Amino acid sequence: SSCEMGPRDLVGSHQWTVKHRYSDFHDLHEKLVSEKKIDKNLLPPKKIIGKNSKSLVEKREKELEVYLQMLLVKFPIAAPKLLSHFLHFHLYEINGITAALAEELFHRGEQLLMAGEVFSLRPLQLYAITQQLHQGKPTCANGDAKTDLGHILDFTCRLKYLKVTGTEGPFGTSNIQEHLLPFDLSIFKSLHQIEIHHCGANLIKGLTSSKHTLTTMSIRFSATSMKEILVPEASEFDQWEPEGALSSFPVTAVIPTWKTLTTLDMSHNRISQIDDSVKLIPKIEFLELSHNDVSLVENLQHLYNLIHLDLSYNKLASLEGVHTKLGNIKTLILAGNLLERLCGLNKLYSLVNLDLSSNKIDQIDEIRNIGSLPCLEKVVLSNNPLSIIPDYRTKVLAQFGDRASEVCLDNISTTEKELDTVEVLKAIQKAKEVKYKLNNSDKKVSF
Repeated sequence: SSCEMGPRDLVGSHQWTVKHRYSDFHDLHEKLVSEKKIDKNLLPPKKIIGKNSKSLVEKREKELEVYLQMLLVKFPIAAPKLLSHFLHFHLYEINGITAALAEELFHRGEQLLMAGEVFSLRPLQLYAITQQLHQGKPTCANGDAKTDLGHILDFTCRLKYLKVTGTEGPFGTSNIQEHLLPFDLSIFKSLHQIEIHHCGANLIKGLTSSKHTLTTMSIRFSATSMKEILVPEASEFDQWEPEGALSSFPVTAVIPTWKTLTTLDMSHNRISQIDDSVKLIPKIEFLELSHNDVSLVENLQHLYNLIHLDLSYNKLASLEGVHTKLGNIKTLILAGNLLERLCGLNKLYSLVNLDLSSNKIDQIDEIRNIGSLPCLEKVVLSNNPLSIIPDYRTKVLAQFGDRASEVCLDNISTTEKELDTVEVLKAIQKAKEVKYKLNNSDKKVSF
């Protein structure tokens, strides 16, 4: 027979299913009798008489349910490890989760920290730790020193690389939705790098306590704005300014900046604007915002060190005045937007790599906007309407004049034959221009 259980979590209404055969109960009982002095007769006997009729199975299930309830009554503070694992407390129940993690870190914590590898935690584990700390109970409920919460706190204090990944939909056999769980990250004091995926950004507390150490942060499938991650305090204050800013109007809050953050990845979220919270990340060099709903390039003038920007798969339709926002940009990825025109790119003098694939560019003339950029080396224009124009490659390369041989188009090296054709096209273009000038020049003869 198998027994399906739905124990209640001590906090909220978390439920999960555990399946066990009678033989599993028998093994558990034998160990509990020898180790924990449980009454030998507590377990209902295995009935051999009669086939496994439905009524017998149901009766057995009820008896086993009663058996488990009686065991839990016998261990009111914390279930012994045997029973805890049997009921999957180490996976789904707050005390069980923290005890299992504490024991793992008791054995392996030092070694993990020395190796300097990324450590992964589930939102459910962080939620359990947060709840334990809020309850303010003794840090070691079951009397086993290996499961003391202190082992977790010592580890989180010193950890440098953390990854938190939730599940989409319920976790395991439970009804627990991890992206709805609040948790507090202020137990981490030394983080250099953090990845948070499939969590609820508005439920995360204490991320800003790593402001002074974080260099790289990745938040995906979690946020609806940049602000909720970079300035969670903004919800409390009407007006705020970054520390050190000269402000002309009364400010209600001065917010310290993310002093060491150089890489921020907030791709795959539901961000609709690049809001003014970027003032708080002045050291950013790499900014990833692909797969969002951004329709305007704004506020990036605050990022003097920005050299790499990915805004692919957003809703950009115009690049007007972009050069005033992106002074020192070297790599600009704008694939998968709604761009038809390229004016706005003509003054990005430090640009080296430009990806404009999968847009709506249909005129070769638009390429003139990037044709005179002095450092441009790689351009991707594939999957635009203009890429099906006959001789598209040579016509595009001809727009780069004397630098045509230095530009790689669509990740394909330019052939000698193409360069010869480009020279011809350039000559035709020049002749046209000369003719145009002659026709329109002043006909006056000066002496």
